[in-house]
Amino acid sequence: MTRIESTFAQLAKEEKKAFVAYIMAGDPDVDTSLELMRGLPEAGVDVIELGLPFTDPMADGPTIQAAGQRALEGGMTLDRTLQMVRDFREGDDSTPIVLMGYYNPIYSRGVDRFLEQAKAAGIDGLIIVDLPPEEDDELCIPAQKAGLNFIRLATPTTDDKRLPRVLQNTSGFVYYVSITGITGSAAAEAGDVAPEVARIKAATDLPVIVGFGIRTRDSAQAIAGVADGCVVGSAIVGDLASGKPVEEVLGFVRALAEGAHAA
Repeated sequence: MTRIESTFAQLAKEEKKAFVAYIMAGDPDVDTSLELMRGLPEAGVDVIELGLPFTDPMADGPTIQAAGQRALEGGMTLDRTLQMVRDFREGDDSTPIVLMGYYNPIYSRGVDRFLEQAKAAGIDGLIIVDLPPEEDDELCIPAQKAGLNFIRLATPTTDDKRLPRVLQNTSGFVYYVSITGITGSAAAEAGDVAPEVARIKAATDLPVIVGFGIRTRDSAQAIAGVADGCVVGSAIVGDLASGKPVEEVLGFVRALAEGAHAA
């Protein structure tokens, strides 16, 4: 079992929903992002999604785009991101880490070399948004063989014909994108999300976690209430970007986690 699978098994045993938090590696600088990352588990985060900065983040909205740019300007690289994970693992060997990003940096590194380094650093899963199921042989299958979960996105436009292909080699959990468009662009509505989550769950035994458009404790609770949990990214990244100290940002994360866990 990966850390991701173990975490969801334990949450299911406790009849508890998952709270997943996204942060950008190296935003606004390595020390601050590592301090934030280290504080997430105590704030109630069950799974950490760690963004890998990239120059052309096509699926990300302005908030996360800006975070990635700040990280890149500060010298963040794939190597430094992996080091950040290693540093985190010195004090936490149980919280799952999912690396979320784009294929170009991985391709440039070389798939086999990247997977070996990612596994050794302590990464548990990958979300690579620009690799469709038709490209599973490129990274998805090698990642699974290396012991990493490969988490796929399903969206409101993933119809019944497409869904089985999306789910075919997915592991860990399914990430349902609650809205069409980019991150941080609209608010998620539980009434719209619920039937889509039910449709996906009818086709897979994997947990279904909902992200995009969740910004408050109440919305985290509402969305987690119709799924197996929720993801918050832009709201956390934006809170950090506002200049608040890490402790205040962690207070906001704690409120979001309490909402999800209360569902």
